Amino acid sequence: MRILFIADVFGAAGRRALEERLGDLRAELDAGFCVVNGENAADGRGLTPKLAERLLAAGADVITLGNHTWARRELVPYLEQSERVIRPANFSRHAPGRSLALGTSRDGTPVAVLNLLGSLYLDVAQGPFELVDELVAQARQHTKTILVDFHAEATSEKIALARWLDGRVTAVIGTHTHVQTADARVQPGGTAAITDAGMTGPHDSVIGVEAHLAIGRMRTGLPVRFHPAEGGVRIEGVLVECDAGGRATSCEAVRVEAG
Repeated sequence: MRILFIADVFGAAGRRALEERLGDLRAELDAGFCVVNGENAADGRGLTPKLAERLLAAGADVITLGNHTWARRELVPYLEQSERVIRPANFSRHAPGRSLALGTSRDGTPVAVLNLLGSLYLDVAQGPFELVDELVAQARQHTKTILVDFHAEATSEKIALARWLDGRVTAVIGTHTHVQTADARVQPGGTAAITDAGMTGPHDSVIGVEAHLAIGRMRTGLPVRFHPAEGGVRIEGVLVECDAGGRATSCEAVRVEAG
């Protein structure tokens, strides 16, 4: 079975590309299950219920989030009832929403998706290593095909979690930094991993933002209102193939020019 993971969808440009191309891309890659990180879909910060429904209609089976989960207030009640849009597990235990999604691939294979935040340079209630074992154990009660979206800043933390989970999950996909890394691999225990899956959105930018705005802030240190860029749109992500036991057999970066 093949699982397609779509990296952080950024702004209107990323959404348009995905809505136009995801169906054909899934068919081309023979992807039986698709996970989309929707963390930046709403003008670069967060997600709205309307946009979540559009991404699901475009072909996402599950949507994951990240550090901008709470940027849009209207998403809070939606997360309380949604089983297909999940948020990182290591926010407060009182926070609304789920961190584990259970789905079924087109060939009938059950698939579990987990969402975690890194602890370095991000605001979390618990470190990911404090609760990941329990989450994986919960997921394994339902299936051995488990994908983890690890939304984290530090390369070292992403590699460490991937190594820690090797042999217990199908894939650990790093997200958040918006620059696709050249280390897609299958680890010795059969867990696929990549440090960062990249960004689905405008690459003629500074990680999605209009370049002149980001540069202006860096040069002057003054507050700047960021706006998503529009040019150089690419769909990026990862394609993971696994066997019936949830063991990854291949892991390849995906990069599709989309305008």
